Amino acid sequence: MRNKIQAFFFIFFSLTACVFSLGKSQTEDEKQILDNEWTLCVTDFDVKSLPYDKLPVASAITKKVVERLKDVSYRTRVSPEYAYYEGYEWYKARAAAAKSLSQKLEERSLLIYNGEAEWRFKQNLAKVNADIEKLTTAFEEIDNKAPLINKEPEFRLTSGNISSVYPEPPKEGGEYKFCKDQRADAFLKGTIFDFHGRYNISIKLYAVFTKNIIYEDDIIFSHEDLDIALDEITSKLILTLSGSRPAALAVKIEPKDALVLINKSFAGRGDIGVRERPPGKYEVTASANNYESITVETDLAEGKIAEININLLKKEFVDIYIPGTASGGVIYQGALYVGEAPLTLRLPVNTMEYIDLDSNDGLKGTVVFNTPDEIDSSFNLPIKTKMPPVKGQVEKARTLYYWSWGGVWVTGIAAWISYHTYSTSNTTLAHLPGSGQNQDFINDNLTNYYVSMGTVIAAGAVSVFWVYNIVRYLYLSNRGSTPVVKPGRNK
Repeated sequence: MRNKIQAFFFIFFSLTACVFSLGKSQTEDEKQILDNEWTLCVTDFDVKSLPYDKLPVASAITKKVVERLKDVSYRTRVSPEYAYYEGYEWYKARAAAAKSLSQKLEERSLLIYNGEAEWRFKQNLAKVNADIEKLTTAFEEIDNKAPLINKEPEFRLTSGNISSVYPEPPKEGGEYKFCKDQRADAFLKGTIFDFHGRYNISIKLYAVFTKNIIYEDDIIFSHEDLDIALDEITSKLILTLSGSRPAALAVKIEPKDALVLINKSFAGRGDIGVRERPPGKYEVTASANNYESITVETDLAEGKIAEININLLKKEFVDIYIPGTASGGVIYQGALYVGEAPLTLRLPVNTMEYIDLDSNDGLKGTVVFNTPDEIDSSFNLPIKTKMPPVKGQVEKARTLYYWSWGGVWVTGIAAWISYHTYSTSNTTLAHLPGSGQNQDFINDNLTNYYVSMGTVIAAGAVSVFWVYNIVRYLYLSNRGSTPVVKPGRNK
């Protein structure tokens, strides 16, 4: 019976030790997961070029961006980023293990050099050799086994950012050192400047694992649209910072020398291989000489590849002959100088074109036309020229029109008041008996009559002047407008 109890306790403690060692092993494995945090430093946005009255709004933008970034709780590391941190931690662990081994080897060399008593020497040497063997084994284990990196580390801002402290962004070339000094994995910088009375904010995100800019965006907005603009720009930024599983985009295109832009940034010529991108909306624009340009919009889903096939349509052309004038002249297509008249332009079919002719005798002519859709045909486009309107003439005519319109209102109201004053006094005078009429009242009534007639005449004259100014303003404003014409076929 006693042997059975002893056997029971032996088995119980053995199992307990196994479970404890298993739990300890799991805990040790968990402790081996490295880089459990991903830190961002938001720098002070550059607002030096903004006028003084816009600074209060601009200074609040940085704080609002930081407030929105606090919604990010984790970051998913994609393969290039994971490989960087894995290599960094691997190098650091091997360097530390190699340093410990080197120190222990140096300790053994000093032990041999010092020549202690034989019994102590053997004892210390055996201990050092055992330590060297352990360190060598540890180094080999580290060297043969990559460290385990957290694929979804916790996202956090620097302690300075949390305390509303935003350091100056680094100068070019000092980005990596800046991140190390701030103990950050990335930093965000921005520039806010005035754009024709509106705000233009441009942001860039630098990451240590690429030692380069990994994201940039800009947006133009007015003061009233501040919250909408911040929502738009931070939603894209948050998507990048959270590091959602990457999407991928591939483009196959004909012709093979076509230029490809992705979100207005140069991507290459011809076919574009699979490229990882953050999920979201993308615009792919393709263009080539003598081909119709095209823009394709696509949504990139997380963890999926979007393949876009583009076949550009070859442009079809028509010849437009511009004879010009007897004195000759210079021809512009839009704002682009294209040559001197007479000139034949080869233009794509069925497109709207704007042609400007400046003759050598000072006359000017402009036309807008739609190119015919008859391929490889020839058409004639005569352009009538005339003296250009005097600068400011239309503005003066418009001002006179507004003033005359105001005069119609003033004189019209004056005529209405004076007429009703005269009408009232005249009716009163007519109903008074002859003995009751006062000479002063009769004289006042006569004065009211003359005033009424004068204001009516003035109102009529001003109305005529107003009509004249309407006609003159419409004539002058339309005289400078560009006519829409239809090219004629050459015989």
